Amino acid sequence: MAKSVRLKDIAEKAGVSTVTVSKALSGQKGMSDAVREKIHALANEMGYVASVSRKAEAGARSYTIGVLISEQYMSEYNTFYNRMHQQVSQIAMEKGCFTMLEVISEQNETEGNIPKLILDRKVEGIMVIGSLNADYLRSIKQQSGIPMVYLDFCNHTGDEDAVVSDSYNGAYCMTNYLFDQGHRKIAFVGTPLASGSITDRYFGYCKSLMENGLSVKKDWIIEDRDLSTGVMDGNRFFKLPDEMPTAFVCNNDLTASVLIKKLGEKGYRVPADISVVGFDNYLFPGLCDIKITTYGVDTYEMGRNAVMNLIRKISGERYRQGIMILEGHMIEGESVRAL
Repeated sequence: MAKSVRLKDIAEKAGVSTVTVSKALSGQKGMSDAVREKIHALANEMGYVASVSRKAEAGARSYTIGVLISEQYMSEYNTFYNRMHQQVSQIAMEKGCFTMLEVISEQNETEGNIPKLILDRKVEGIMVIGSLNADYLRSIKQQSGIPMVYLDFCNHTGDEDAVVSDSYNGAYCMTNYLFDQGHRKIAFVGTPLASGSITDRYFGYCKSLMENGLSVKKDWIIEDRDLSTGVMDGNRFFKLPDEMPTAFVCNNDLTASVLIKKLGEKGYRVPADISVVGFDNYLFPGLCDIKITTYGVDTYEMGRNAVMNLIRKISGERYRQGIMILEGHMIEGESVRAL
């Protein structure tokens, strides 16, 4: 039998005291967010499980929650979902629960292989962060019978529980903002149908154009990723049109940063020549030289609602069923110039 992981083991690897680890895992104050996130990440990585006696002493129901994330979202620069996972782990721990992460490979998803943490019966509930194939999720649901909640995506099947950001209205607001700044030639960057959120943001963009008396130009829908795999590729995609718009609405900030680089290579300056807006308000440090005007997503509040709904779902209590949509807000940066 494998040796159980102790607080001391995590403390030694993290370079902190056992007391600090205990405080971090129980949701207490007394350390920076960076240290707290590091401890939670190590606890997950090392397979730490809180002792039954400590859970009982706390007097609260405690569950082990499995977290599933596609490997495509765990790239070096796509840290949006890393942050969301860390926040979910922290919130769950504060509620007396523990999370176990399993990264789903493209092969396992394609072949329909059930996640190991489910096969081994290690978890009582599942949180899926970022989209996975709908048939794959349906198979997991049917074979496991374990309560599930989706975070930052939904498949609109009518019987799912999910927490998502307001992609449709967010992109609508960002496009309207560009119109308010005097822009009339506005393109969209993102591959529609590559994910539910990109599709919703595309339709939000379309709604704004329609209300301003404009039609969608096919050449101004710039693909940023592979439709089937969802993998972004700056070399294959991001093809700039012959007739350039004055502004671009990007489906997220990472896409916006790649576009800004592409524009620079073609001799365009942002925002002097071209304006760019993004979505999420999250970008890996160093990827862009200017602060992108974007639509801020409250990932902590999304994670909190998802965790609470899943805990209530596991325990059989009443919870918010269906799809919960959380609004965000626009954050002005340096990437837009008024005309």
